[in-house]
Amino acid sequence: MNGLASVNAMMMSSREVAELTDKEHRHVLRDIEGMFSGLEQSSEGYAQTWTHPQNGQSYRQYVLPKDLTLTLVAGYNVKLRKRIIDRWLELEAHASAQAVPRSLPEALRLAAEAIEARDKLALENQAKAGALAAAAPKAKALDRIATANGSLCITDAAKALQLQPRRFFDWLREQRWIYRRPGSAVWLGYQDRVMSNLLEHKVTTVQRDDGSEKVVEQVRITPKGLARISVALGHRLAA
Repeated sequence: MNGLASVNAMMMSSREVAELTDKEHRHVLRDIEGMFSGLEQSSEGYAQTWTHPQNGQSYRQYVLPKDLTLTLVAGYNVKLRKRIIDRWLELEAHASAQAVPRSLPEALRLAAEAIEARDKLALENQAKAGALAAAAPKAKALDRIATANGSLCITDAAKALQLQPRRFFDWLREQRWIYRRPGSAVWLGYQDRVMSNLLEHKVTTVQRDDGSEKVVEQVRITPKGLARISVALGHRLAA
């Protein structure tokens, strides 16, 4: 095979397919791209750059697993398909032979690696279980908040989140939760946040410095909105 080999034991390169089927590599590339298009599947992760060992030039190639390789050659004639299948059988036989220990030290090494892998997996599962247990109170708190009744003005919501009100207003504006109309001092909620029940508008009576009252529309954060913001900010709400 002129030194051509699959990229690893269970992958086959487009260059090897071209050699096995006596096709030009550019034609195999065209067939592979047509296959991905027909499958409505991205070729990302299969494309590689191959460097010619003699001239040092880099060329595009694909590396394919067994299922895609056999799909690719399904339209080729029976002799070409047979060559590809025979090559896969060689690869699988080689992989199986490598998996069998040939000596007692090798068998002990493989057993030790298997035990190490098992212990590592057990530790990872333990860590995941611990993380889930630690997150459970927060999840319950967020769930209770999200389903609670009533909404908060932005200043009170900032206090609940242990944030400075000014910084919280700035964050809401930057994240496109609230905005002001030109020339107005009143904050309003973006319509998509209101439609998602994250914000609401309420008519509120406020007292002026001179003692008079005025009616204003105030944007308020719903319990669902507070829970969403808490997650976005990474806060741990008390259980």
